[in-house]
Amino acid sequence: MAWFGDLMSADGESSGEESDDLRTRLHAMEAKLKRMGAQRAGHNDTARAHADQRNTIQEQYKELRDRIKEKLAEQKEIRAEAKMHQTRRDAIQEQLRALFSRSKGARDKGKAKSVVVQLSEKRAEMDNLERRLETDSSVTIAKEKQIFKQLKSLREEVIALEPMVSEEVRVKIDLDDLDGSIEKLRAEADMEHEAMVGFHAKADELWTDIEPLFSDRDFLKAEGDRLHSQFVASREAADEVHQAMQGLIEMVTEIRDELKQERAERQAWIDDHNREIEESSRKPTEDEELADSLISQLLAEGSLSLGAGTCSTKEEAS
Repeated sequence: MAWFGDLMSADGESSGEESDDLRTRLHAMEAKLKRMGAQRAGHNDTARAHADQRNTIQEQYKELRDRIKEKLAEQKEIRAEAKMHQTRRDAIQEQLRALFSRSKGARDKGKAKSVVVQLSEKRAEMDNLERRLETDSSVTIAKEKQIFKQLKSLREEVIALEPMVSEEVRVKIDLDDLDGSIEKLRAEADMEHEAMVGFHAKADELWTDIEPLFSDRDFLKAEGDRLHSQFVASREAADEVHQAMQGLIEMVTEIRDELKQERAERQAWIDDHNREIEESSRKPTEDEELADSLISQLLAEGSLSLGAGTCSTKEEAS
């Protein structure tokens, strides 16, 4: 069985060298996988850190954006108040111009009166007629009927005009006291103008608080975008390393399978060799088949006879 030992020795040396080479490659790949795993984990940790920072910045951005919206809504309400006083001031000033013309006897026949002026004058005429009915005892029945007819006509005109004039710009005047009405309206116009200026000043003051917030908002948005870009870059780097690891893992698996197969083949060779050595070293008494074969051979040669008191033919001849 020397040839088998030599063959085993030669094959062992060859397979041993190949196994050593595979193990060296396997250890190198496993070390590289470990480094790549740490690198991937580092990228993921960096991505999580950027994501946490980004989320914090975005929360601050949302809070600031809502705060700006609230302040802008507040400023809009203040501007609306200023606009209302401006509209009423303009309506009073228009009424003043009409009263100035009326007090001087001027008649702008070619110029149509505004709805505000028409409504004010119609109401003033109604007030005068109602006052006359209440205070003038010389009014006859016929005249009273005429006044009621005029009041009915004026009331219909007022009802038609009122939907076209908002409540805040309606102005009450006294046609019997034009000078007094003018002074009163002038004071009201000044008051409305001052109120308008005051609301605009308040809105401007509020804007000085709002304006810097836009810079803060823009900074937070830019910072959030920057952190998100870094988060995406880190995730992409981690994914790239992961993809590279997948290819390396497949190679490691192949080498491990190859080494496992070599170990199985080597063990099979060893088992076969041990079995052959064991079989070749057995004594006849330990091997029933060999013992039976020897007995049959001796019987055939006459060297062995069965039964007590018998002798072999060789002994008789001697």
